[in-house]
Amino acid sequence: MVAKRTTSPNDALIRSVLEQLWSEQGLAKNTLASYRADLLAVDRLLAQRGRALVDATREDLYAVLAERSRAGISARSGARMLSSLRLFFRHLLRSGRVAVDPTALIDAPKLPKPLPKALGEGDIDALLAAPDVDTPLGLRDRAMLELMYATGLRVTELVTLATEQVNLRQGALRVRGKGGKDRLVPIGEVAIDWLLRYVEQSRPVLLKGRQSRLLFVSIRAEGLSRQMFWVVVKKLAVRAGIRAPISPHGLRHAFATHLLNHGADLRALQMLLGHSSLSTTQIYTLVAREGLKRIHAEHHPRG
Repeated sequence: MVAKRTTSPNDALIRSVLEQLWSEQGLAKNTLASYRADLLAVDRLLAQRGRALVDATREDLYAVLAERSRAGISARSGARMLSSLRLFFRHLLRSGRVAVDPTALIDAPKLPKPLPKALGEGDIDALLAAPDVDTPLGLRDRAMLELMYATGLRVTELVTLATEQVNLRQGALRVRGKGGKDRLVPIGEVAIDWLLRYVEQSRPVLLKGRQSRLLFVSIRAEGLSRQMFWVVVKKLAVRAGIRAPISPHGLRHAFATHLLNHGADLRALQMLLGHSSLSTTQIYTLVAREGLKRIHAEHHPRG
């Protein structure tokens, strides 16, 4: 589950705790890998002070976090490291390995809330039109972009989507998101049309007679990684002449923001995005509000 790295005296314990957290909470593998890297970094710094991770006190952890801050790590990285330590020590406390949680009274650094970057509708139209749909890969890319913009899927959800999760006749797909939670998402007629073209014309060519559960496949009849899809999006953004910053989740952010701009209900958007908390979804209301402010400033005679 978690790739092996440099060993330390506490590496086995850290991996054991993360394995149990993965089993209990369904955390993503990338998240677990980040937690492990944080815990190993703290373990090394404590060892330099002659302290063991499981015996660390609140003062020890304060000192380590302060040292990391002086070394120039961002507040966000420090907050993630503290989150990793909280999970680790809470698990040890529950299992009786420690008597006190040393992270209990440590405050997380205050983080600014950056607004997600959402492309405008004109840029989205240009991006969707960028693939060469006369080629198998171009038709696949168009179908992927259309589906992501139509549904707000996370990149990982998109590239791991299996054929049995998609029902084009009903116009919906079933997604297993973070925490192993399933949700049903409507697709929309335009995305359905492009998916049908891809499934009928492009996918068989890419598979070359081979089989795959995955809906979207590469020229080697294999699945795409998040990194591969990001390369595709960057290439198409250049072709489309998009100068605005674009991220791997740009289409997901655009999906949410454009729905709100056109009057979507926040609770419905929460369900479509698969957010466990409404507060996570509410950030898109700020994005929509900022967009309206810009329009007012640009076009109102007294803006």
